[in-house]
Amino acid sequence: MTEEQEHRPAYLELHERGELARRAEAALARLASCDICPRQCAVNRLQDERDACNTGRLARVSSMGPHFGEEAPLVGRSGSGTIFFAGCNLGCAFCQNADISQLCHGEETDAEALARMMLGVQRMGCENLNLVTPTHVTAQILEALVIAAEGGLRIPVVYNCGGYEAPETLLLLDGVVDIYMPDFKYTVAAAGERLSGVPDYPDVARAALTEMFRQVGDLTLDAHGVARRGLLVRHLVLPEDQAGTAEAMRFLAGLSTETYVNVMDQYRPCHRIHDDPLLSRRITGGEYEAAVRAAHDAGLTRLDDRARVRLLRLF
Repeated sequence: MTEEQEHRPAYLELHERGELARRAEAALARLASCDICPRQCAVNRLQDERDACNTGRLARVSSMGPHFGEEAPLVGRSGSGTIFFAGCNLGCAFCQNADISQLCHGEETDAEALARMMLGVQRMGCENLNLVTPTHVTAQILEALVIAAEGGLRIPVVYNCGGYEAPETLLLLDGVVDIYMPDFKYTVAAAGERLSGVPDYPDVARAALTEMFRQVGDLTLDAHGVARRGLLVRHLVLPEDQAGTAEAMRFLAGLSTETYVNVMDQYRPCHRIHDDPLLSRRITGGEYEAAVRAAHDAGLTRLDDRARVRLLRLF
């Protein structure tokens, strides 16, 4: 078996037997009383009604192209082929991209145009198709992916999400997504409600990550160290341990001690957070080191390079 055959994207087999088109039709039908995400707003997005995600029938795209700031296994040699979607099913108070996620800056894009973007990042030589903030536009993505697969799309699909996913939607993505890259934002329910407006975030995210892992397993890399399939989880460390990091690491290790985790130190106070007494500062070096140590203590063995370098400094 050649390397190309071994790493053939999952969605191609579904497309060849017509299942990808059936999944797209099923997802689009659910927009009539939208339950694509756990918020279950029940508005008719097919008639362009809008609620939490501020998105109607058409996806809105903010930008697309090669991105070199992602984790090394995604960037590879040629960059990750990102498509940034405007809107979001979360309303995080500290969002660093609120102009895109909450103010919805971007252009409405139909399925044909979105498919051209997918094929465009492949023509640019990108290692993968990285769908950023895709949850609320899963139906539109599936609709476009049918067209793109017919047009010759052959690179892995990355589902780069906030972790607040509906199980029924994830089932539609089984065999479609090659690489899941969710956030695991909080294990503290009160933090999810206060900071993202969803009181059930921890339970929903645990169920979602469990299903993602069932579908794709641990992250696998090719001979060049480029991700081809599997689960990659991001966890942003918050000041005063507001995210419940140690519990997050224990849960991820329970999925697999081989779970690839990026323990992130990029938090900065922005958007609506400046007056928050707990979150109006960046994290300290000690807080980040404690988070990395928690990952190590949980038994996780595959930390992103940035976290691994910090870990090595502890010993």
